[in-house]
Amino acid sequence: MTLTLTSLINSDRLNTTIDQLAAIGKLPKGGVRRIAYSPEDIRARELVRSWMVEAGMTTRIDAAGNLIGTYPGRVAGAPSLVTGSHIDTVPTGGRYDGTLGVLAGIEVVRVLRDNQIQMDHPLEVIVFTDEEGGMIGGKAMSGTAFEEAEYYRRDDGTAIETCLKKVGGDWSQLQTAKRDRSEVVAYVELHVEQGGVLDHQGKEIGVVEGIVGQHRDVVVVKGRPNHAGTTPMDLRQDALVAAAQIVLAVNALAKNTPGQQVATVGALNVFPNAANIVPGLVELTIDMRDIDLANLKQLSAQLMTQLETIAATTQTEITTAPILRTEAVLATPKIQDVIVEICQEKGFSYCHLPSRASHDAQEMGLFTDMGMIFVPSYAGISHAEDEYTSPEQCVQGVEMLLETLLRLDRLYAID
Repeated sequence: MTLTLTSLINSDRLNTTIDQLAAIGKLPKGGVRRIAYSPEDIRARELVRSWMVEAGMTTRIDAAGNLIGTYPGRVAGAPSLVTGSHIDTVPTGGRYDGTLGVLAGIEVVRVLRDNQIQMDHPLEVIVFTDEEGGMIGGKAMSGTAFEEAEYYRRDDGTAIETCLKKVGGDWSQLQTAKRDRSEVVAYVELHVEQGGVLDHQGKEIGVVEGIVGQHRDVVVVKGRPNHAGTTPMDLRQDALVAAAQIVLAVNALAKNTPGQQVATVGALNVFPNAANIVPGLVELTIDMRDIDLANLKQLSAQLMTQLETIAATTQTEITTAPILRTEAVLATPKIQDVIVEICQEKGFSYCHLPSRASHDAQEMGLFTDMGMIFVPSYAGISHAEDEYTSPEQCVQGVEMLLETLLRLDRLYAID
């Protein structure tokens, strides 16, 4: 089956759906606020469901609240090829993060329907529940969701049972959302990069190697609060001085170690936080990410050694506690190869890169073959109102997704 993808993708239709969805939860500066389970999220889900039905898909909502549209395949009982993403946002988000992947999947189905094309495998487009908050939709599918409902309680105190009921899910039946390889033969997600690699290098397509593992810790530095005017410098146990050394150590470790790791001190609280008091206590977070899990563990071990040295030289006590541990999930090599092959045939410039942000693909990759396609984010901006990917770049991404799914339909031939 040979298709001229440029002539099949309806650019106006795709970008109109992006605009229409962005109108739900629109912020004054053009961004989007569509928090999971909010009235805006529910309205957006209803709109997306209507587009799925119009495109010829049957729809259902599983116990985790995942909205699943299915375009039938030719072979009865065949496992599905799956694509999708999320449509919930951060409080001041953009219009492309997650949304592009969902609407790209719908556009792919529209192209198949318009041209009376039916693959051997069914094609599913999934709107995953609450990707930004706790990834409960993806985790329920992979079977890694926490059993304790309290873990998913919202910041405003709303219970997860209430939240899932709002979107058609059922916490008491969450385990029924779990899927396996017999149902999903492969998953491919189109996403904006949310970083600046493609934009900086002038590349059109990112071939994702995998999604990084994350080690996130909270660090508490205990010193001695004291008078800022009367305490000599050599007699101080300044917790903030120690914390400053930790910040620099984290940055130097990530920059000076060979590899693709990143590391960040993203939150810092100082107590008592007064101009005339030597800081006695500091709490901070360290976030380290890498696609190489062995390297990530080694970096964490090196940092712990440096923290011991900092504590000794500053006469402070430093303790750490893990708050997040996720393992890297690698993209399936043969799916990466297909994406590269298509880029070369179409003349799209590309590069391989890891995803340093979490995606639902990370959960899907735990039980089936997985791949991701990135398109550029202008200046690397995301999770912000001025997030931008051009209409032309969005269309290129959909072209890549369509052709990838068609080739995977043949690659995963049904015996």
